[in-house]
Amino acid sequence: VDQSNIDVHYRPTDKSDPFQTDIFTLGGRGEETFMPRFNYKGFQYVEVTSSRPVALTAGSLTGYFMHSDVTPVGKVSSSNPTLDKIWQATNNSYLSNLFGYPTDCPQREKNGWTGDAHIASETGLYNFDGIGVYEKWLADHRDEQQPNGVLPSIIPSNGWGYEWGNGPDWTSTIAIIPWNIYLFYGDPKLLADCYGNLKRYVDHIETSSPNGLTSWGLGDWVPVKSKSPVELTSSVYYFTDATILAKAAKLLGHPADHAHYAALAQKIRTAINAKYLDRRTNLYGSGVQTELSVPLYWGVVPDELREKVAANLARRVATDNFHLDVGLLGTKAILSALSDNGQADTAYRLAAQETYPSWGWWIANGATTLYENWPIDAKSDISLNHIMFGEIGAWLYKGLGGIRPDPQQPGFKNVLLTPHFVAGLAHFEATHDGPYGRIRSAWQRTEAGVSYAVTIPPNATATLTLPVAAGRAVYEGNRPLPVAGPHSRLLQSAGQIRQYQLAAGTYVLAIR
Repeated sequence: VDQSNIDVHYRPTDKSDPFQTDIFTLGGRGEETFMPRFNYKGFQYVEVTSSRPVALTAGSLTGYFMHSDVTPVGKVSSSNPTLDKIWQATNNSYLSNLFGYPTDCPQREKNGWTGDAHIASETGLYNFDGIGVYEKWLADHRDEQQPNGVLPSIIPSNGWGYEWGNGPDWTSTIAIIPWNIYLFYGDPKLLADCYGNLKRYVDHIETSSPNGLTSWGLGDWVPVKSKSPVELTSSVYYFTDATILAKAAKLLGHPADHAHYAALAQKIRTAINAKYLDRRTNLYGSGVQTELSVPLYWGVVPDELREKVAANLARRVATDNFHLDVGLLGTKAILSALSDNGQADTAYRLAAQETYPSWGWWIANGATTLYENWPIDAKSDISLNHIMFGEIGAWLYKGLGGIRPDPQQPGFKNVLLTPHFVAGLAHFEATHDGPYGRIRSAWQRTEAGVSYAVTIPPNATATLTLPVAAGRAVYEGNRPLPVAGPHSRLLQSAGQIRQYQLAAGTYVLAIR
């Protein structure tokens, strides 16, 4: 068997090396049907050539959208058609890249790149019931891990990825995905199954990076223009791994491990801030979008400085004319880093942008999937179906609908609801079917203010946080929402924030 062309990806140099091509010899016995049995293809069009004339019509060809069998569990709709199309394109790319395990693209590589997968894992879990796929893929992680703890950047692997691209910014899949499964399903089994592997992985980084910083990784892959230090982003993911490991140790009953890895996480956090945070200006590094958003999103920024760093990030986005200047790691962080820290309007303007560079720019140019590169005419990295910039699909649920699992009561036993009624959007609705049933968060602007409808499934509760401007109040019907009623209880009233604990049920509220 000639294996000379088997490589980590397919990049043909000329037409002598056919790409995604099937050759079928007709038998000459009337109508015949051909369907590839051993491969699948990512494509926008099909070309049929024949050595002799054949009769074909548009009905002679049928395309099948193939992917792992995952049940849809989420839906988004809004008053912005571009935003809705971005959500649909994100789902198209997610499913196109779910074929037994998460992949980067369905044509050139079909590889289980770890970075692409953990970036898109929340997008997948909000929209699809994918626990089975992730359980299988994390078993592959456990199989591929070397005794010293090292994981490859591509899983499953034929030996690729152990020496390149496998820093914590990519292979944090071993921590992030089991933790997300625990949050979304309330099931700690995958976390327990991967606990020993995660320990070996973090221990290896600790041994090779005794000062708490690591420059091992690919960094903010395919940025628009500004490059961020690999040491900053990889060290933030190292911090994230240690933090998740400490939480898992506490959850699974390993107190000594919890103490050790919590201290390690703090050491890493201190080292990052000592080197990269300027406390006079509240900037990380040179202050570009990724440098500010990644430490914000993953919890590295000191609590007392979060608001100031977020304000700097919002100013940077405004300086960039509300366009993206991030790569793979920055897209994961930037929208939530803004909306979670008082800058939701800026996050929405960035998400809904329709000129280059933005997600909406692709849509404006006819995209029905997400691309691998921001320019639509890029000379390299030109896959037209890539999931690596797909975090926006999760942010629509988190940032606009405000639906999040509660780490203290995971599996949406208690739903954290923090909707953002952003300027420029007339209405928004998100639903997610969690283990207890359907969660609905829907808001609409009215002449008097905002109408907000929420459904909490049976046997679940919700902590609802609402922005309430001075002189306004929260009403249910014609009465103020009870502060100590049988179904609602006021938890906090501070400034323009009202926080309630709600029992299961459907509520139609008004802020006016």
